[in-house]
Amino acid sequence: MVLKTLPGVGLGLAGKLTEHFGSEHKVLQLLKEGQTSVIAEVEGVSLKRAEALARAINGNEGFLATKESRRIHKELVATIANNAVNQSTKTRLKSLMPLKDFSLRRELIQSAMDCDYIIENLSLPVEKAQHYERVVVSRILLENLKRHCRVLIPSSEETWKDYTVFKQVSWIGEGAPIKPPEGWVILPEGANEDLILPEKCVAWFENNEKSLRLLTTLPAGEGFLKQFNQIRIPSLGPLLDELSDQADGEAINDVRDKLWPLAKKLEQQIKAEVDESMQNVKLDLSGADMLEALADTGALQRKLARQTSDAITLAIETATDELATLLSDVGVRCPRNIFKSEWPTKTDRSILDKIDSELEDLFKSSQSERLVSLARRLAPLKPKCESGLRKLVELDQWLTIGRWARDIDAVMPEICEHGIAIKGGRHLMLGCEPDPVDYGLGNCANQGDRQSIALLTGANSGGKTTMLELLAHCTILAHMGLPVPAHSARIGRIESLHVLAKAGGTQSAGALEQTLLQLADVVSNKNSKLILADELEAITEPGAGARIIAGMLEAAENHPATSMLLVTHLAPSIIEAAGKKLRTDGIEASGLDENLELIVDRTPKRNHLARSTPELIVRRLVERSQGEAKNVFASILNRF
Repeated sequence: MVLKTLPGVGLGLAGKLTEHFGSEHKVLQLLKEGQTSVIAEVEGVSLKRAEALARAINGNEGFLATKESRRIHKELVATIANNAVNQSTKTRLKSLMPLKDFSLRRELIQSAMDCDYIIENLSLPVEKAQHYERVVVSRILLENLKRHCRVLIPSSEETWKDYTVFKQVSWIGEGAPIKPPEGWVILPEGANEDLILPEKCVAWFENNEKSLRLLTTLPAGEGFLKQFNQIRIPSLGPLLDELSDQADGEAINDVRDKLWPLAKKLEQQIKAEVDESMQNVKLDLSGADMLEALADTGALQRKLARQTSDAITLAIETATDELATLLSDVGVRCPRNIFKSEWPTKTDRSILDKIDSELEDLFKSSQSERLVSLARRLAPLKPKCESGLRKLVELDQWLTIGRWARDIDAVMPEICEHGIAIKGGRHLMLGCEPDPVDYGLGNCANQGDRQSIALLTGANSGGKTTMLELLAHCTILAHMGLPVPAHSARIGRIESLHVLAKAGGTQSAGALEQTLLQLADVVSNKNSKLILADELEAITEPGAGARIIAGMLEAAENHPATSMLLVTHLAPSIIEAAGKKLRTDGIEASGLDENLELIVDRTPKRNHLARSTPELIVRRLVERSQGEAKNVFASILNRF
């Protein structure tokens, strides 16, 4: 069982997930697609746990070695996902992870960056939980169908005739009738479930029609468009057209809707036509006729009937023809005696009820035949359609990344063996237009910048933390096989990224001990790694902090596969404690502009200890404050 190989997944959790979703394959599919909210519906599985499982199955989770590394990764993929047109793609993108081998992904995304094709109305295939009237009769229990319809197992004494009380039956295996009743489906054991329950098969195609249409119209071409060749299904188009064409059923229902109102209208029409035709009729009676009427009262009625019968007959014939025309549209015969001949003429309701029942049976029959016919032709295509839609969401993921890369003017980095070097790098999440920066460290860097360890000094608010995050962005993106936000970049291949955030303040003895143990483990292991640390000295008092950091840097230097950049305000003390020269770069603030904002060159100066900015901050406070506060800040400024 593959699930059990994931971190933190034992036999119990693996079994619970498999039971809930029906199969291990389904669980793995959901995790690969990043549908963590669906996984979290399982009792005992939190969203955080589901996200961890998705990360584990989608890539090299161990690469993101610290909480801060994982935070930056999460922000990155969320930013990229915001460019997605389709929600399913957006969900999948959020589970995009670094890989151990990302060469194939680089090729795919490079071609996607050159493709401007946009996919819309795409979603992963869904199967709605519906219950159908059809009854399945099988000597083998079909568990998967029990939630969709009744599944019955016939006893040895029962025959198919015992099940004729049901109008829609799928009979599986031996014992079936030679000529099945209307609405029955006869299939052998082991038949496809989509044929056993055709309603379910057709409903799946109806529910996913918009997305399925995409598979019929995918473009052909070179480059990235070649990816569509294996999932394009042109033959699906006519079937989807037929699926959406409900003309026959709608026509029958339309006739049923019109039947009774038309019959009532025709009754009134017959009366009106007879009244009109009798307006100018005169009945001439001779003396003999009058004597005959006195002797036989029925004689007068017969004479009256002869005078009116022609008019009534003609009106009934006209009305019957009109009703027959309506019914002929759906192939139903209209009886000629539907209107009673005695006066006043009425519709024979029993005949009209019979026609209505015939129309209802015709509708059900046409729908049943249509369902079975469509299911027979659609069922063989369903597996390819399912895999096609899932593949299309994956391809849309790469197209989304390609659009994002074009929008931010990103480039595919060169992959090297050690260090990092970026030119014109831009932080992605500052909320403003970033200043491009250049920086290098390790063997990837230009000549003179190839030291593995460096200290980064400089102005408060000058961009030191932003620089660390930019290097983390480029490293994570490169190891996901994605382009990076720079004019050019060389990224060293590493096993893990350690981003260490600025500590919140001086730690207690126990917390400090735990932190130091973790730091020692990071800097002393031999794995290839990049460490980006922000003001580690904040874990304790400055003097001790400098000595601790010096020891950590010395341990890191002993491992050639390690690169490390440390943001610090204690560079001189650290160098003194180390007893040797360390590369020290600086982000310098040169003054204040007309708006009293810092003037900063965001690109660090190599081998330069940059001064911090307290003097500039105090000078700004002198300009912005009033009264006694202004005097206080002026006094402080004189002390610099």
